[in-house]
Amino acid sequence: MKGLKEAVEEVRSELDEKDTVREIAIKASREIRRRAKNAIFGIHRGEDVLEELRALRHEQMALISTLRDYPELAHAGYVSEALQELTEALVLYSTINGNPIPSSRELKIDASSYILGLADTIGELRRAALDSMKAGDEETAALRLRQMEEIYEEIMGLEYPSAVVNIRQKQDTARVLIEKTRGEISLSKRLLAVERKLD
Repeated sequence: MKGLKEAVEEVRSELDEKDTVREIAIKASREIRRRAKNAIFGIHRGEDVLEELRALRHEQMALISTLRDYPELAHAGYVSEALQELTEALVLYSTINGNPIPSSRELKIDASSYILGLADTIGELRRAALDSMKAGDEETAALRLRQMEEIYEEIMGLEYPSAVVNIRQKQDTARVLIEKTRGEISLSKRLLAVERKLD
């Protein structure tokens, strides 16, 4: 048929390019997740991770640029998971250091990835609270619990179907983590009070 070969070749060229961009995006997303996790571990260890976070933001901007002509790939699961992990690292860093929480617009992260990453920060703050308790720092442990509760209160105000943002499971998990942390801090305080009396 006249023109068929040319028409298919044109489509093939476009699909080849899209497939190449997809492979680049998968690799970049994997790297962002890996480095964001490393940054989170560094934050918990009290390391200076500012340069690592700046490098992560640079990688994020490169990924956004790569996907500019393919918005459907920008909403793929692997990209969203990377942006959630990035959000978690940046929000945790700001929270631990007493800085304002950056918005999704400031971070150039879509609303769903941002709010899911924000919800995941509750688990990291729990870890920080437990670390503070182990170090005997009741005041900081209580602060981390309050920060967990503040984030929880905000995300609980979001009631959307899972097609918009799949937040329900993270809300349920956050509630359980807060209840456990509150109980552990309360128990730690009682044990410390008993120890002081014995001393």
